[in-house]
Amino acid sequence: MKKQYVILGLLLGCLQFAQAQFTLDGEFRPRTEYLHGFGSLIPEASEPDFFTVTRARLNAGYSTESYKMYLSIQDVLLWGENPQIVHSDANNHFDIFEAWAELQLGKGWSTKLGRQVLSYDDQRILGGLDWAQQGRNHDAALLKYSKDGFALDLALAFNQDNLASAGNLYATTALFSYKTMQMLHLNKKFGNLSASLLLMNNGFQNGTPGVSNLQTMGTHLNYKKGSFGVAANAYIQTGQRVGDVDVKGAYDLSLDLTYKASEKVGLSAGVEVISGNDAGAGETGAFFPLYGTNHKFNGLMDYFYVGNHANSIGLVDIHVGADFKLSETSNLSLNILNFTGEQDLAATGSSKLGTEVDLVISKKFKGYTLVGGYSQLFAGDDMYALKGVTEANAANTQNWIWTMLVIKPKFLN
Repeated sequence: MKKQYVILGLLLGCLQFAQAQFTLDGEFRPRTEYLHGFGSLIPEASEPDFFTVTRARLNAGYSTESYKMYLSIQDVLLWGENPQIVHSDANNHFDIFEAWAELQLGKGWSTKLGRQVLSYDDQRILGGLDWAQQGRNHDAALLKYSKDGFALDLALAFNQDNLASAGNLYATTALFSYKTMQMLHLNKKFGNLSASLLLMNNGFQNGTPGVSNLQTMGTHLNYKKGSFGVAANAYIQTGQRVGDVDVKGAYDLSLDLTYKASEKVGLSAGVEVISGNDAGAGETGAFFPLYGTNHKFNGLMDYFYVGNHANSIGLVDIHVGADFKLSETSNLSLNILNFTGEQDLAATGSSKLGTEVDLVISKKFKGYTLVGGYSQLFAGDDMYALKGVTEANAANTQNWIWTMLVIKPKFLN
């Protein structure tokens, strides 16, 4: 009799598992970089950086008809950072990248709660920043609706540093780490056109109990027909930045065109104009892209809006590119970008920042992919003044070389 109960229990367990889906996968992604002018001009006397950083992730997902759960655990390891036989992770980069549950509410509605990636449109304002080994996530509650080509996402967040400060409602002070966030994203598809509207408010802590609220709003349009594609962004910012700095007249406008010339060649061209700071003391007219995948824009060498250039002279980025399908498993891309300031530098009266060339090649093998790149900046006269390096003392070549291995095993599906 006891054996029959055991068999019945196993059958019921198998039935429940059959109605659900469990996935277990991972990622192993080491990247080696040689930096000789990445992010800023390097003086001639400075030594280049050279390092390897690995991202290791383990992802588990479980879904039923009524809910989904997802857990992503990662560690970011700088080769050689831990002394031999050390008993702990020195950099404290072992963490939970994602941990969320999504509940199905019926009639197209659902809610997603927990640590998650917020990525929308071309990732200009909100993106996962997958290039960075640590990635970007948000602790938020997300209400979602989707039906007949229309999607609505409403996100709400309130951040706290630690439980010890629970008696103090304001304890998040890192630059551009928001205390509160309210975000509404709407998307509608009209045949070949996809149109989005973003409304977002971020509250930044200014001590106790002050909060500065910054509003970002705008639209993303994407049209594709046949071999031709066009994408456009138009965003404005108003309100206050960190430190009660008034934001007035800040904007980001862009237009990108793509054309598939053949099965093996794709061409692109575009322009982006980001406003700079022309306001007086206590004010700014500079736009900041906030939580997007900024590495994707304005050159791969990250001279702008990646931990820098936040309240500077703005940017005009005119770029052209080409993608080549070398074979069924290999691709090559080339992009050329010309940079000028949206305003002139006060010190020089001009804004010739320079030209960047980005070359990326990828090759797929059985079970893994190799990617590599070379970038070089040809600095303009005003880039030296902007970055605080005199032209006479700067290195002759400002470049960046990298190579990355990507393995994404599927353990269970």
